[in-house]
Amino acid sequence: MTESKAPRLTDYASCAGCAAKIAPGNISRVLSFIPQPPNANVLVGTETHDDAGIYQLTDEIALVQTLDFFPPIVDDPFIYGQIAAANALSDVYAMGGEPKTVLNLVGYPDNTLGQFDWLGQILQGGAERCREAGAFIIGGHTVRDAEIKFGLSVTGVVHPQRYLTNAGAKPGDLLILTKPLGTGFVTTAAKKDSCPAAVLKAACDSMTQLNKVGKEAALAVGGVHSMTDITGFGLAGHGFEMADGSQVTLAFDVRKLPIITGILENKLTQFKTRASKTNFEYVESQIAFEGEKDPILSEFLWDAQTSGGLLISVAPEKADLLRTRLREMGATFSAIIGEVKPKQEKALIFRF
Repeated sequence: MTESKAPRLTDYASCAGCAAKIAPGNISRVLSFIPQPPNANVLVGTETHDDAGIYQLTDEIALVQTLDFFPPIVDDPFIYGQIAAANALSDVYAMGGEPKTVLNLVGYPDNTLGQFDWLGQILQGGAERCREAGAFIIGGHTVRDAEIKFGLSVTGVVHPQRYLTNAGAKPGDLLILTKPLGTGFVTTAAKKDSCPAAVLKAACDSMTQLNKVGKEAALAVGGVHSMTDITGFGLAGHGFEMADGSQVTLAFDVRKLPIITGILENKLTQFKTRASKTNFEYVESQIAFEGEKDPILSEFLWDAQTSGGLLISVAPEKADLLRTRLREMGATFSAIIGEVKPKQEKALIFRF
């Protein structure tokens, strides 16, 4: 008689190795259907590829608003809740804002899954990250779903003259990434029981770290012209959106990319998410390669990240100080990974 296997959290997710996002090119087409009447108080809206919207309330206060949710990417419900919350809060940090209030967003198969302890632990994990961020949970919404889904709607504040976008990078800036890459490979491998525990823990430690670290370091040092977080579209996809918005070209030194320890040693790049293909297709016409392309390292360019780091475009004279501050605050994998160049034929250059 075959012994039945106990259910896992990631069994209730259609895409356990990534955030199950719609392809970036399709999102751009869908957004074209949304009318954008002019409003002087809308400082950042859907017409750009930014991480959050910004609406000015007074001369001193603007709201930063965003939301994000996705199915489980790990089997520990508390850690999944932490990751989902950190991922949603990140969009406010990427704009230079401070999260203030959050609403929980939940999809749960309560009619087929009698595991309400899971849901309680997911919410506990999210609440723990919100407390660390100094944000207050003031409500939420729950629906019955075939999949488990969790995330947050987040409202933050920022000064109307001091917010950051992904459209301010300047030629001569250096590019700093605050977290290592590879979460898509790790979580996909874990779903297939092919990821060493130490590698999964390293990935979870990175994904649960708040990008408050990167934001506060950037604002303290100064000289930061542009910022975005690296999530579902991968480094290449979000890098392209920064290049396109800023009307510049970003040149990345691929061999300098920070990578989660253990991925290369355990050959985990074979565990690609479905997003790797669509992320590559999104930028394919806008990339140039210099040097002998490394087929393994190049996979990290398209790998979909969950709760990834901030990509920061900073004046060169501030770059070393920013890296020092990031390390002091716990972003131990932060690295200078490239530079901003005047606009060229291609938006992205990958140097090997």
